[in-house]
Amino acid sequence: MGNRDIEKNRENYPNYHQGPPPQQQQQASSNYVIVSDKRWKSWLVPLIVIADIAIFIVGMVINNCPKNYFGVDSCFARFLGRVSFQPLRENPLLGPSSATLLKMGALQWERVVNQHQGWRLISCIWLHAGVVHLVANMVTLVLIGVRLEQQFGFVRIGILYLVSGFGGSVLSALFLQRNISVGASGALFGLLGAMLAELFTNWTIYANKAAALFSILLMVAINLAIGMLPHVDNFAHIGGFLTGFFLGFILLMRPRFGWLERHQLPDYARVKTKYLPYQMVFYFIALAVLVAGFVVGLVMLFKGKNGNDSCNWCHYLDCVPTSRWQCDT
Repeated sequence: MGNRDIEKNRENYPNYHQGPPPQQQQQASSNYVIVSDKRWKSWLVPLIVIADIAIFIVGMVINNCPKNYFGVDSCFARFLGRVSFQPLRENPLLGPSSATLLKMGALQWERVVNQHQGWRLISCIWLHAGVVHLVANMVTLVLIGVRLEQQFGFVRIGILYLVSGFGGSVLSALFLQRNISVGASGALFGLLGAMLAELFTNWTIYANKAAALFSILLMVAINLAIGMLPHVDNFAHIGGFLTGFFLGFILLMRPRFGWLERHQLPDYARVKTKYLPYQMVFYFIALAVLVAGFVVGLVMLFKGKNGNDSCNWCHYLDCVPTSRWQCDT
């Protein structure tokens, strides 16, 4: 992300506390740079990491590979006993079986729609297919989530995380009806989408706008490209990203300069409205799109619709077949 301006430009206003010269007073009130930025202590993101690790360990205990697996291959790392992994041929990510994941709440279209288990749209966010999957997601969560929570607080980031994960689950269930899906990737992509929206809606406070935009778009592009590999649920990524993007315009707006400091600035530098007009335009457009998207998506899902019927090319967003792999295997 780009560096934020924390202080007023001292070169233009060397006697800031006494007020700038009269000819520059109007210019002062139109400078929307944040003077001070309250920082929260991050505790929610570490708590999510601990919870995900604990749930994974519980899943491995329930899996109990040595007792429940009778295949040709032996359980991997059998010396771990009850928490040893399924054979690598079945699960190369070092984790439990698909049956165990389903038992614990993995996302599956059949169970959500026909067995009325809508809670799986949320429970799947807390499950991971293996150690590799878990570590990759938790490292990403710490790198992105801690900073966002410090800037915006646990309430807004908690809402972003859960709603984005839910949005990713809805899109995944609509398009991947024959497979199961687990993981926090949709929620993590939601945080990336929110970062991009935050850049746009708080555009005036960024010192290096181009660098901030490039870094975020690069991260999103790389992760979406990885999602086109087989056995990766890219629809959860896309759904989470879009949900987080629109939520970012709603939850991550920063007040304009002069509002946060209205009790410290002289009269000529104070502003009466908390947000800029373009921020409010983004807010209402994002709110309308988000509500409409969830309504349409949930209605289609619980009516048993297949998203691929409405978009016959969308399956390429999830997997692109090559000479090395087929997407339907």
